[in-house]
Amino acid sequence: MRIEVSPPPRINLRVPQSSQADINAVTRLCAVLGRPIAHSASPAMQNAAFKALGLNWRYLAFEVDPKNLRAAIEGALAMNFAGLNLTVPHKLLAVEMMDELDDSAKMFGAVNTIKFEVVRSKVRAIGYNTDADAIAISLREELKLKLRGARVLLLGAGGAGRTAALKLAFENVAELFLANRTASKAEALAREIRKRFPAVQVVAGYPKAKVDLVLNATSLGLKRGDPPPLDEKRFPLRQTRAVYDMIYCPAETRLLGAAKKAGCKTANGLGMLLHQGAKAFRIWTGKPAPLDVMRLALKSTVYSPRSPVIAGSRKVNYESNSKI
Repeated sequence: MRIEVSPPPRINLRVPQSSQADINAVTRLCAVLGRPIAHSASPAMQNAAFKALGLNWRYLAFEVDPKNLRAAIEGALAMNFAGLNLTVPHKLLAVEMMDELDDSAKMFGAVNTIKFEVVRSKVRAIGYNTDADAIAISLREELKLKLRGARVLLLGAGGAGRTAALKLAFENVAELFLANRTASKAEALAREIRKRFPAVQVVAGYPKAKVDLVLNATSLGLKRGDPPPLDEKRFPLRQTRAVYDMIYCPAETRLLGAAKKAGCKTANGLGMLLHQGAKAFRIWTGKPAPLDVMRLALKSTVYSPRSPVIAGSRKVNYESNSKI
């Protein structure tokens, strides 16, 4: 995807705090593309970060049908957007639409962040994956978990599950158990991990002994009435020290509630959302992300009783567990 355009003029992107409400001809734009998108908390998080640093940038959200993804990316590129985030169902589709893939996108086979960069008078779309690092950071920060040598039960082998599995293998977990509703998907992912990370012991199915972590990468728990993602007849929660649910809304899923009763350490996916967004912020702006500001914006947006995120989640059908 190469579009011949004139590179944007060099401008001072810093503006006084008092001008933050103004949008003008030199405002830099970023956006998240997805379907559905009403639930996304990323605009609140990223716009709070831009404001905190006094940047004349704005972050938007657009619902884009998969068949229109290429046109949407090309349109953003032509209009001098600084970059994009991608969420369900676009992360895998976008891989073939990039001019260049960062090592992170090559490693995990998915793109959730795009930077538009001028290279020799041509604007190029460069794809990154910030989800994988965010998983590891959140597990370490919130559960104080050492991944090297850990035994992990991962629930789900879809897009989010695959990224998590590959990242855990990359971090040198000792054993990785993959439980998925469709057993063939878990077996295919297990074969991929054995090939790419032969030192990791990987099994498609539930463990027969204790583990250090149960990680939910399915969408089960997003909606009231969802069945639990873990079959406790096959693996009781008392056999793990910690449980991490990638879902962040609701704050406490049925799985996390049961894990607390079983005496486990628990955390939800808000930290993962924060850190993937912080890394995207740095990719676009070249500046360290204001983590405290972004975390506060997320919590006040996601967990407010009048939250548009909660309202949006009641109106859409989730295709999988989206983090953006």
